[in-house]
Amino acid sequence: MADRATLEDLVRLQGERVRALKQQKASAEQIEEEVAKLLKLKAQLGPDEGKQKFVLKTPKETLTGKYGEDSKLIYDLKDQGGELLSLRYDLTVPFARYLAMNKLTNIKRYHIAKDFDIAGQFDPMIPDAECLKIMCEILSSLQIGDFLVKVNDRRILDGTFAICGVPDSKFRTICSSVDKLDKVSWEEVKSEMVGEKGLAPEVADRIGDYVQQHGGVSLVEQLLQDPKLSQNKQALEGLGDLKLLFEYLTLFGIADKISFDLSLARGLDYYTGVIFEAVLLQPPAQAGEEPLGVGSVAAGGRYDGLVGMFDPKGRKVPCVGLSIGVERIFSIVEQRLEVLEEKVRTTETQVLVASAQKKLLEERLKLISELWDAGIKAELLYKKNPKLLNQLQYCEEAGIPLVAIIGEQELKDGVIKLRSVASREEVDVRREDLVEEIRRKTSQPLCIC
Repeated sequence: MADRATLEDLVRLQGERVRALKQQKASAEQIEEEVAKLLKLKAQLGPDEGKQKFVLKTPKETLTGKYGEDSKLIYDLKDQGGELLSLRYDLTVPFARYLAMNKLTNIKRYHIAKDFDIAGQFDPMIPDAECLKIMCEILSSLQIGDFLVKVNDRRILDGTFAICGVPDSKFRTICSSVDKLDKVSWEEVKSEMVGEKGLAPEVADRIGDYVQQHGGVSLVEQLLQDPKLSQNKQALEGLGDLKLLFEYLTLFGIADKISFDLSLARGLDYYTGVIFEAVLLQPPAQAGEEPLGVGSVAAGGRYDGLVGMFDPKGRKVPCVGLSIGVERIFSIVEQRLEVLEEKVRTTETQVLVASAQKKLLEERLKLISELWDAGIKAELLYKKNPKLLNQLQYCEEAGIPLVAIIGEQELKDGVIKLRSVASREEVDVRREDLVEEIRRKTSQPLCIC
């Protein structure tokens, strides 16, 4: 076998050949042939422990067959050389492919602002519980309102379908129908199962007896005693893991945020075990009613078989992960700020250093330097003699919460006038106490609920 340096040169040269063919708009068949050679060379090269990079380029064939009926959410495109690529709203499948290509069996990944995954062989439900803890911490810190995390297990669903009489070939399509129960009534779901998917009405009725149930660990224990479900090996394994999961969630202090919901299906074919989905709750219309879910804002689950699909030897790497619905959360936050007539803050600046009269640029520069040295996020307008009104308006537009105002009288008294932009309240603060006062006033979290 060639040494690593030789292989790296071959990979580089083959990569250049592929790029040249794309620029020349060569045929898709020719590009595909050369890309296959490149991947083969990369597989021989293996991972470089000192240079691991996340490069998640996704050919179409990587995505197809992994999402079930959600495949309509895959978007196809071609590059300039004619190679067919695809876009998908999650990174789970590309991540699994990355693990397989680089022969990684143990990794914890955080993708900025969106995804979190744990890959590796660990004791049951510990990584799953951590994912749920992280999900609850994120949603709580965002202060977007009350939420509930629904959990289920694909093994419980498959076991339920089996004892109810669903043919194996219809498991995934019936699973997709059940997943709609948070949006439409059971009667509508049953009508789809029977009328569109050919399920026998009595089988649909048996499914309905199970999937309309939700609760906590007591429901798990109840189903463990169910005379039919407890006889199914898959369902029994899933229920056993959920019981253990609830023990860990109780230790993490988040069990009150979790609901075991048998209607949760998550219509992605790669899930193999625990699945979960967080929904925001709106207050009940009348006293005594349950809060209503107003939409999913985070979701995830266990996908133990996905990496093996990309590994030449079929080696499996157990994985569990979550994804945050960033776009939906942004939309919710913007709507609530609009209702409250508040502006979205577009900067992390804590304070603007302003002047009340002309010819105070030197004093502004001295003060902002002191604040920067103390770790305060401060800025000033790049004008020698800006009008005070313009400086205050800038703070309102940018969402800067405080203004440190220097004036002739303040310089004589050895103080700085600290103004709250929101309340317009002003206090004189001794210069030596200014840093601590800014920290105190900006340490309170911004509430957007």
